[in-house]
Amino acid sequence: MIDPVHSLAFSIQANPGVYALILGSGVSRPAKIPTGWEITLDLVRKLAVLHGETNDLDPEGWYRGKYDEEANYSIILDALTKTPSERQQLLRPYIEPNDQEREDGEKQPTLAHHAIAALAAKGFIRVIITTNFDRLMERALEEAGIVPKILSSPDQVQGALPLIHTECCVLKVHGDYLDTRIRNTPDELDEYPDEFNQFLDRVFDEFGLIVCGWSAEWDSALRQAIYRASSRRFTTYWAVRGEPSDEAQRLINHRSAQALHIEDADTFFQTIHQYVESIEEYSKPHPLSTDAAVASLKRYISDPRYRIQLSDLVDKTVERVVESTSGDSFLVQGGPTPTSESVTERVRSYEAASSTLLAMATVGGYWAEEEHHHVWRRALERLGSNTSSSGNVLWLDLQRYPATLLLYALGLGAVEANRLQFLGLMLAITLGREYQEDLVAAQMLPPFCWSAHGGGGQRMQILEGMAKHYAPLNDWMQETLRPYTESIISADKRYTLVFDKLEILMALSCAYQESRISSQASYWVPLGAFVYRGENRIRIPKEIKESLAEMGNESPFVMSKIFGETAEHCAQALKALEQYISELGLYFR
Repeated sequence: MIDPVHSLAFSIQANPGVYALILGSGVSRPAKIPTGWEITLDLVRKLAVLHGETNDLDPEGWYRGKYDEEANYSIILDALTKTPSERQQLLRPYIEPNDQEREDGEKQPTLAHHAIAALAAKGFIRVIITTNFDRLMERALEEAGIVPKILSSPDQVQGALPLIHTECCVLKVHGDYLDTRIRNTPDELDEYPDEFNQFLDRVFDEFGLIVCGWSAEWDSALRQAIYRASSRRFTTYWAVRGEPSDEAQRLINHRSAQALHIEDADTFFQTIHQYVESIEEYSKPHPLSTDAAVASLKRYISDPRYRIQLSDLVDKTVERVVESTSGDSFLVQGGPTPTSESVTERVRSYEAASSTLLAMATVGGYWAEEEHHHVWRRALERLGSNTSSSGNVLWLDLQRYPATLLLYALGLGAVEANRLQFLGLMLAITLGREYQEDLVAAQMLPPFCWSAHGGGGQRMQILEGMAKHYAPLNDWMQETLRPYTESIISADKRYTLVFDKLEILMALSCAYQESRISSQASYWVPLGAFVYRGENRIRIPKEIKESLAEMGNESPFVMSKIFGETAEHCAQALKALEQYISELGLYFR
C-alpha cells in the first residue's frame, strides 16, 4: 500500500499553493516557546511571590481566590504594563532568546519551520493558519527570502489582499505575542471575530489542509470553522503523535481526513520537503535536447548556489553516454568485422551518444572556474575508465573515443577563453597505468596515442573519406566538433586556429609527461592536422615563444604547467617539438 506521506508529497508537488497549513503549539514546542496560557500562569506565580505566597500547586486557583476572577492573559498584561514598550519588554524573555538560549539553539525557528518556509519559497505553500503567537514561522519565512503578510487582528484581515494575489500569508488566530488581544482563555477561544471566520470559511472551502501540532481540544472557534466547511475539493491530512484526541478524531471523521502518524513535526515537515523536492527534480523536463542541456549548464555555472545541480547535470549526462555506449552495438568481442562502413557507423554512434555532453563541454571549458574543475575531472575520469582490455584492436581503440571527444570539447572552450590552467589540469588527469607508471589524459586520449605510437591515428584511415589523410581522426573530429563551438567561436578560420593550438598543446603535454617517466626515451608526440597547416604551425609556436620571452615564469603557458614548470623548460620543449615536426616535413609538403 502506498504510504500516505508519499501521497501527500505527490499532491503538494502536483498542486502548488492549494494546501493550507494549520499549525499548533506542537510545531513550536521543540523551540521551547511557552504557550500563552503558560506565560499567564508564570506571571501569576510571580505575582504570588510578590505577595509572599507560593502557588506551585495551583496558580490558577490562587489567582481566582486572590482577585475574584479567572486568570486572563490580556487583563494581567494590561494591569502589569501601561505602554506597548513595557509590554514588549515584559514578554521578550518568554519569546525571544537570550545569549545562552541562542547558543543552545532555543527559541529559534525549528527544522519544521525551515522546511515549511522552503516549501513556501517555491510556491507550494501559500496559506498558514497558526494558533501560535510566537514569530518563529515569520522568521523562517523571512530567512527563506519571503516577506509574509501577517494577519493577527480583524482590521489586518479586513485590509488584506485576496489570497490569489498573496505570495504567502500567516493568519495568527490567537494573535501576536506583542498584542494584548491575544486569545488563550476558553471564552476567548470560543468565538472568533467575523473577519476571521470569513477568512477561515474561504480557506477551508477552497484549500486542502495539512494539520500538525494541533490537538483541537481547546480551540472551539477553530473547530467550528472546520465543521462549517462542506467542501472536499482537496484531501485533509492530519498529522498526529500517538492517538488523536477525541475532538481531533471527530474532525478527522467529518473532513474524511487522512490521519498521518508521525514521530514529530520536525521529521514530518523535513520529510515532506525532501519528498516534494525529489519529485520536483525528477519531474523537470529531461534534458533531451542539446539546447536545454546547455541552457541548464549556463544557469548552473553562473551561480555557486547551483553547484550541486551542475554536478548532477554533468554526472547524469556522462552516465547516459556510458549507458548508451555499453550495448550490443558497441561490442569489442564478437562484434562486426571492422570495415569502412562498420567503423564509420560506430564512430557516428559514439558521437550521437555524446552529443549533449559535447555541447555542454565546449561551454563548460570556456567558462570553467576553479569550483567547476572537479566536475569535469570526474566526467573525464568516468569516460576514460569505461574500457575493456581484450577484443578487436580497432574496437578497443574506439572505446576511448567518447573521452577523447570530451577532452577536445573542453579544450576548445578552454583555449578560446585562455583558461590554460584548466586545460593543464584536464591533460594531467590520470586515466590508466602501464609498466607501473601512471598514464594521463595527454598520453592516452589524442588519437595518435591509441594503441602503439602512431598506430591508433593511422588505423583510423578506415573511416569513410579519410583514406588519404595523415591524421584521419583528427581531421574527422575537427569537423565533428565545429558545430558545438559556434556559440563561443564564430569564424571558421578562428576555429581552425583554436583547434590547432589545442592539438599543439596536447602534443607538448604528452612529450612533457613522457619525459617525466623516462628521460632516456626517444622523442615522440601525438601529432595532429596542424602539421600540414603551415601558417598555424608557425603562428602558434611564435605566440608561445613571445609569451615566454615577455612574461617569463609568469607566462600563462608556464603557469598552466602543460609542458614545463619554468619558461626555460617550456622553451626547450617547444624547440624539441619544432625540430621533430621539421624532421617529418617531407611528408606534408
